[in-house]
Amino acid sequence: QVQLVESGGGLVQAGGSLRLSCAASGRSFSRFGMGWFRQPPGKERELVATINWSGSITYYVDSVKGRFTISRDRAKNALYLQMNSLKPEDTAVYYCAADSTPLRATQPSTSNEYNYWGQGTQVTVSS
Repeated sequence: QVQLVESGGGLVQAGGSLRLSCAASGRSFSRFGMGWFRQPPGKERELVATINWSGSITYYVDSVKGRFTISRDRAKNALYLQMNSLKPEDTAVYYCAADSTPLRATQPSTSNEYNYWGQGTQVTVSS
């Protein structure tokens, strides 16, 4: 059974930091790109960042550039999101996801291209 399990969410003050982790089990994702998405309260799920299968290419939405860093450990089958200088508008449920297609040069930004999802972890940033 394939599972993605996020951890590391919580309540933090504005300006603080959190590090999200995503542990994958049931199959290796070393040949697949991955991404972090988030769903703010009352809003649609949105892309945060992606990383390609090798870890050599990353992408960030403008709102998190310079504050968030996506990384992966292919040997550990794990994905990470370091979030610094957090803002109240970063409050959301954060999901990790794995691409449905292996060995892409660049990662798609649409959620329907990702076929494995975690259950989500809540991040709340207080002002």
